[in-house]
Amino acid sequence: MIPSAFEYEVASSVGETIDMLGRYDDAKILAGGHSLLPLMKLRLAQPSALIDIGRISDLSYVRDAGEEVAIGAGTCHEDVHFDSLLTEHCPIVAHTAGEVGDPQVRHRGTIGGSLCHADPAADLPTVLRTLDAQLVIEGPDGQRMVAAADFFKSLFETDLGPHEVLTEIRVRKLKGAGWSYQKFHPRAQDWAVVGVAVVERDGGAAVGLTSMGETPLRATGVEEALASGEQPADAARRATEGTSPPSDPLGSGEYRKAMVVVFTQRALEEALSR
Repeated sequence: MIPSAFEYEVASSVGETIDMLGRYDDAKILAGGHSLLPLMKLRLAQPSALIDIGRISDLSYVRDAGEEVAIGAGTCHEDVHFDSLLTEHCPIVAHTAGEVGDPQVRHRGTIGGSLCHADPAADLPTVLRTLDAQLVIEGPDGQRMVAAADFFKSLFETDLGPHEVLTEIRVRKLKGAGWSYQKFHPRAQDWAVVGVAVVERDGGAAVGLTSMGETPLRATGVEEALASGEQPADAARRATEGTSPPSDPLGSGEYRKAMVVVFTQRALEEALSR
């Protein structure tokens, strides 16, 4: 339970972070540390250096951006959960942040850290994938935008380059659209066995799945069924299409497939009745 040796740097700005990343072959960014440090203790991750960005106050904010809400990548889950702007304009994000871990995790863990860790059992990546969020990334060549759909590449793998930093998340305002995030977990602080995000959209809904594959997934079969006029109970039966859920101590893949149908129906019924 002791990590391998590493260098430690404290960055005071995004630009300095990018410069520091360029000095090492395999540096990792440290924000809240609740995902990275356990991996390092198990030596599943052995970075040559940690670049601490936890003191960059410019990365912690929630701002009105016209048709969107902009969230700094360094904003902790607790601040996202209680932010009045998100509660008004994109309440599914605020609600889901309150479902992450326990109070200690929510006070230290950050929304950007959750996205960059890319654990398929994490809640916020699924919700942001469902919302078609846009992610702002900065690197040596400047700034670029990446859709959440393109950000998650594989298990714990994202579109971030080795010298790039996620700086902001942008979500469109829901303007009264119904929403739901249903999560099944044995204890409050546990990862989701399954989770389902639903956002009402154009007479149907966007539906995202947690812990049903190597990345956050969209349940396109469910979305197609709703668009064709099927009722939530019937549409939910298609939630397993295109999924490859893991088997682990929390449940087998077959168990997850059974549970995701139940939770998809619940999420659809809640979102479409708001």
